[in-house]
Amino acid sequence: MASIPTQVRIDSEIKQQASELFNSLGLDMSGAINIFLHQCVLRGGLPFPVELPGTAAVRPAGAARLRFGIARNAFHLPTDYLERSEELDKEIARELYGGEK
Repeated sequence: MASIPTQVRIDSEIKQQASELFNSLGLDMSGAINIFLHQCVLRGGLPFPVELPGTAAVRPAGAARLRFGIARNAFHLPTDYLERSEELDKEIARELYGGEK
């Protein structure tokens, strides 16, 4: 796999703190950024939640329904599977948030 140089603008204090953290993990900045980008691609999004401060308790409604709709279309599932959406909501809440939301 070929690599190409990439430039990004980063706050100098954050860069210093991140460099120290990555060094303690045996990584350099390039390695850490590559890990981050690979995780984004593998997960199809950011590998962590992005939230405004103080809003961690606010979750999007119907996450299971959205995920189920995508899966149903991708795998051509019958529409009666939607009856399980409440169970899916609870399962996802347990998986992501440690309980029912």
